[in-house]
Amino acid sequence: MNGTLNKVMLIGHLGDDVKMHYFDGGNCIGRFPLATNEVYINKQTNEKITSTEWHNLVVRNKAAEICEKYLTKGDKIFVEGRIKSRQWQAEDGSTKYTTEIQVTEFTFLTTKKEVDGLKTSQNLETKSTNFEASNAAAPENDLPF
Repeated sequence: MNGTLNKVMLIGHLGDDVKMHYFDGGNCIGRFPLATNEVYINKQTNEKITSTEWHNLVVRNKAAEICEKYLTKGDKIFVEGRIKSRQWQAEDGSTKYTTEIQVTEFTFLTTKKEVDGLKTSQNLETKSTNFEASNAAAPENDLPF
């Protein structure tokens, strides 16, 4: 294979709100941490173990403004992008390194505003609707495909 590929796909929860940085000329970037979890059972102790991996995400310009407007800490998002490593000189003269995910595509899966609004509307519907559940059974071989 002649080509190479640098592609990342993640589904996770924001660890903090989007932090915006604005530059001369009107450009901007947004940064936020994303947590992804792996859950497994320790075979020796039968203990459920959750391992969290943190990713530093970077979005640019209009995408950054959209993320800042709609996302808050705890929201679930799907992102696609590429891995980018960079280095810089700190104020103390030391060289710092970081690895980031440069986001190219994203989809909001749940936002806190949406979840809170959904819970409120479901509670209202439950309180205002009074009906009996149907006893009709679904066909046994009713496949959705």
